[in-house]
Amino acid sequence: MGLLPVSGATLRADARVREAARGIGARYGVDYTDDAAVTALLAERRKSLETEQRRPAAYLGLLTLMAGMFLPFGISLSPTLDAHLFAVLGAAGGLTVLGTALLVHARAQWKHALRNGPLAGYREVLGIARAHGIPLAHIPPWLEGRTTGGAGGGGDKGVAPIPTYPPVEPAPEAHTETATAPSTSATVPVPVPPKPWAVSYYERVADAGGWHDEAGCLLVLAGVGGVTWAATVGTGVGYAALPLVPVAIWVWLAGRRQGREKEELREQALKYVKELEAAQAAGARVPELSPQLRALLDDHH
Repeated sequence: MGLLPVSGATLRADARVREAARGIGARYGVDYTDDAAVTALLAERRKSLETEQRRPAAYLGLLTLMAGMFLPFGISLSPTLDAHLFAVLGAAGGLTVLGTALLVHARAQWKHALRNGPLAGYREVLGIARAHGIPLAHIPPWLEGRTTGGAGGGGDKGVAPIPTYPPVEPAPEAHTETATAPSTSATVPVPVPPKPWAVSYYERVADAGGWHDEAGCLLVLAGVGGVTWAATVGTGVGYAALPLVPVAIWVWLAGRRQGREKEELREQALKYVKELEAAQAAGARVPELSPQLRALLDDHH
C-alpha cells in the first residue's frame, strides 16, 4: 500500500479529527479515513498530474520558446536572415511570446488540477491532523507541488502546501472507533518497529561524502602538473608533487569504500521504511520520518 502521511486508524482515534475528516470527505466524495481509498486516490491523481505535465502544449511551448530565443543567433550565420533582420527579430519575438504563453497555460492547468478536487480535501485533512498533534510520517513532494525535500528537508514550499491551522488542545481521552472489532482488542496500540542502529547511522552519513572523485582528480592533476613542470623547466621542485598521485588513489579507494557502506546502510533504511509501512497498515501511529528517510522514500518511489 505504501507509506501514507497518516493512517486512517490514527485519524479515527481522535473523534474530532474523525468527524472533520468525514465532513471534508462528504464534500469530495472520498472517505479519507479509508487507507485503501486514499492510496487509490493518490495513485490516480499522481498519474493524472504527471500526464498534465506532459501535455503537447507544454512541449510545444518549450520548443517554440527555444526557437524564439535562438533564432537571432542565426542572423550572423545566414546571409538570408541578415537581409531580413527586422522580420527575423519580429518572428523571434513572436515565437518567444507564444512559447511563454503556452508554458504559462500548461502550468496553470497543472496548478488547477493540483489545487482543486479531492487532493485539496486530503490536504485539509492533513492540516487538521497536524493541528491536533498527529504527526505526518511523510508528505510526498508532488502532493504539495514541491520539487523535492521540503517540510524540514530543505526543499521549496510548493504551490499547494498543507494548510496551517491553529494548534488544538489534546482531548482528555481519545476513543478509538471500532466498527466490527471488540473494544477490548481495538484499544491495544500497534507497536512501531524500533529504529535499528544502522538506520540511525544512515541518517547521519546520508548527506556526507561525495567529494572523493573531485578531490582525487585535483590531486592527480596537481601531481602530473608538478612532474610535467619539473621535466619541462628542469627544476626538481616539481617532483615533490609526485606523491599526490598515490594520495589521489587512496582518496578514490576511500570514496569507493564509503559508497559501498552507504549503499548497504541504504538497503537497511529501505527495509526499515517497509516495516513502517506494514506497521501503519496494521494501525500503528508512525512518527514523522527524518529528512534523510523522506528523501530516500522520494527517490525510491
